[in-house]
Amino acid sequence: MTDIATEATEWFQQHWDPAMPLGDWWRLLADSGFAFPQWPEGFGGRGLSGRDAKAVQEARRAVGAYGPPNGVATFLVAPTLLVMGTPEQQQRYLPGVVDGTTPWCQLFSEPTAGSDMASLGTRAVKDGDEWTVTGQKVWNSGAHYAKCGILIARTDPDAPKHRGVTYFLIDMTQPGVEVRPLREMTGDAAFNEVFFDDARVHDSDRVGADGDGWRIAMTTLSFERDPGNAGLGDTAAFYEADLTVPVGKHAEREKAAADGFSIAMSGRAGEVFDGALASGLKRSSDPVLRDRLARLHVDRTVVGLTGRRGAANMKATGQPGPEIAGLKITGTETGRNVRDIGLEALGAAGMLWGDDVPDGGLFHRYAMFTPAQSIAGGTDEVLRNSIGERVLGLPREPDEAERRETPWKDLRRS
Repeated sequence: MTDIATEATEWFQQHWDPAMPLGDWWRLLADSGFAFPQWPEGFGGRGLSGRDAKAVQEARRAVGAYGPPNGVATFLVAPTLLVMGTPEQQQRYLPGVVDGTTPWCQLFSEPTAGSDMASLGTRAVKDGDEWTVTGQKVWNSGAHYAKCGILIARTDPDAPKHRGVTYFLIDMTQPGVEVRPLREMTGDAAFNEVFFDDARVHDSDRVGADGDGWRIAMTTLSFERDPGNAGLGDTAAFYEADLTVPVGKHAEREKAAADGFSIAMSGRAGEVFDGALASGLKRSSDPVLRDRLARLHVDRTVVGLTGRRGAANMKATGQPGPEIAGLKITGTETGRNVRDIGLEALGAAGMLWGDDVPDGGLFHRYAMFTPAQSIAGGTDEVLRNSIGERVLGLPREPDEAERRETPWKDLRRS
């Protein structure tokens, strides 16, 4: 056992108390540097290597201690601010991320700017030391309880679509922000649409230069697509937490209430899949199914190893390169295979829906969510284009070069 693993084990054995309020536990975890071990000291981490951070995580799990916060705040906002934010922005916002007191949402996609996100039309107009924001965003996970959001908005309609965008940190609790939940086919409502009507953002909450938002947004998306993201934990990713509840009771409630989204984003998909197979394969001796299962096990192992290698080979800037798109596509394909093989292994029970299905329906909820994985964080088609153009050096679409230089206001939009 390494020195850091020994230290972490001793710390968790000494401090873990399921009767402690959730908020107190998260604050204690952040202060120890064991919340997000790869992050810098003072921001819930210790600046550890990926290998040492994994040793800390394994020590926590072995003790049975609950993990740190998880969600947009931890795997999108914090990594982006650590790379692109000012020291003042980091000091102001990161403490609320690591102790779970400030949930965030992502405000990128729009009804007419999904795969072609650069054509977004939400406007931000400068007004003294502030910006006035008007427009609509959609597919905003956790926006119904978020206190803050990362927002990209059009600040220069005369510039080409990729160059007239600016990146902001916006207060979601202010007047002028309306959140409407969207019900999915899973029955859950993790996604939302958000309307801005003269909402305000102070210029100190602008990340990067005016007009440089597209580059910063791509930084955020590179973290979203990275399975080795140091801010991606094993607790529920999109779940409104009551910080006064005992942490042990919160963990029990979370497990019972987990939806497909939370399962997929908390790293529990493998656990849920293994549970489904354990019950399904007891009734199956089909050699073809078992062969498919063996192939899937290899795929999952390769994705995990590649993800760790990609994290170790990050650019000097601290963010993943365009190659990460390949990992995201592979992970999505693996998710679909997990769904198909798991449902088949369950036999007739795989066709059921409700609380009386095996494992309380956890696997079924995950299975219903898997189509969204081909869309979230960039569609498979867009990511394949990105690999072709930015990794393999293939030419862009014939009219793309001209469109990239056309002022946004002159582009044809639906």
